[in-house]
Amino acid sequence: MDRLRILFLSTWYPSGERPVVGAFVQEFARAVQLYDDVVVLHSAGRKAKLQRLWQVEQETDQGLSRGIPTYRIWHRTLLTPQTEVPIRLWAILGGFQHIVAQGFSPHIIHAHVYTAGAPAVLLARLHSKPLAITEHSTAFPRKALGHLRLWTARFALNHADVVLPVSTSLQRAIEEYGIRTRFQVVPNVVDTGLFFPDPGRAAKTADQTKRLLAVGLLDLTHKKGIPYLLTALARLQERRADWHLDLIGDGPARPEYEQMATSLGLAGKVTFHGLKSREEVADFMRRADLFIVPSLFETFSVVTAEAQASGLPVLATRCGGPEELVTDESGTLIRAGDADALYEGLCHMLDNLSRYSSNDIARGAEQRFSGENVGARLHEIYCSLLREETGGRSQ
Repeated sequence: MDRLRILFLSTWYPSGERPVVGAFVQEFARAVQLYDDVVVLHSAGRKAKLQRLWQVEQETDQGLSRGIPTYRIWHRTLLTPQTEVPIRLWAILGGFQHIVAQGFSPHIIHAHVYTAGAPAVLLARLHSKPLAITEHSTAFPRKALGHLRLWTARFALNHADVVLPVSTSLQRAIEEYGIRTRFQVVPNVVDTGLFFPDPGRAAKTADQTKRLLAVGLLDLTHKKGIPYLLTALARLQERRADWHLDLIGDGPARPEYEQMATSLGLAGKVTFHGLKSREEVADFMRRADLFIVPSLFETFSVVTAEAQASGLPVLATRCGGPEELVTDESGTLIRAGDADALYEGLCHMLDNLSRYSSNDIARGAEQRFSGENVGARLHEIYCSLLREETGGRSQ
């Protein structure tokens, strides 16, 4: 089938104010663009001092759009949440009409996350378009959906033509809420042109410092498990000194974590680097020896897949996503929320780094997560949805 026209609708997407939010959605769009034409409609939320109730603009920063035509739609800040819902829906419908007026009439609407999926259901039914929804939210495994959000999720996911969770564990978490729909698991995308092993990297000797790396948001819910990691490292320091942790990420909990590292005597063993660009993260991964994922909850863990594409062995918790990514050949899985398990896992991995093949780990990641492979899978799903629509009309 020829190239299709796909409209992405998402409430999570990189912007000038929040350049890393929803980056994984953009990677999906770039993967789809290899086979189909894609336009993104980003429902960006409230914007102060709008003259109208809503406003749509095309992104002109090529560094942000990365070759994907991207439209951002904002709505006016309103006094009550009750009035915001219909205005947001009206804005999305208007944004869709604006894109169609520019000459792009999609074959498929592909929403990301149930919050965008709910208005996408109405949009798809109003314009007779098949609807796919990719789900990423950790709210399902965390059991964090209140009554209104649960109603929204059920409405969106139960009315989609297909729901594409990024992992089997996320699908199970969705089903535990009583949501019954058609699922197909499609993993997140890794830019293997950016994340790849250092071909000239030599194995380190036993006495050389091993570079440990962790990447994540330092938020006050501690869902990335950083306190457990720091506690484990304090114990590791008593046993061996041949390591250093680089911690990339920022957030409101950073001062607390820095203070904790100091109080545990880790000031010289842990470096907090703050936010880094994707290119800088990729460079850190090429220079690292071991990637650590101490999370309490993940729906997939994009950074794990990126680390694997970089040829890194991974020590990860069983927190949702990594169980489907990490094998005995690529790393070790441990209990989540357990500093002792992290300590034991660190000891094991540091003693056995030489048995992991960087090339084999990277090759496996490319086969599963490259844009070429994920984009081809999505193209097949889109074609199937269109065949079903055509078949239904002919009956």
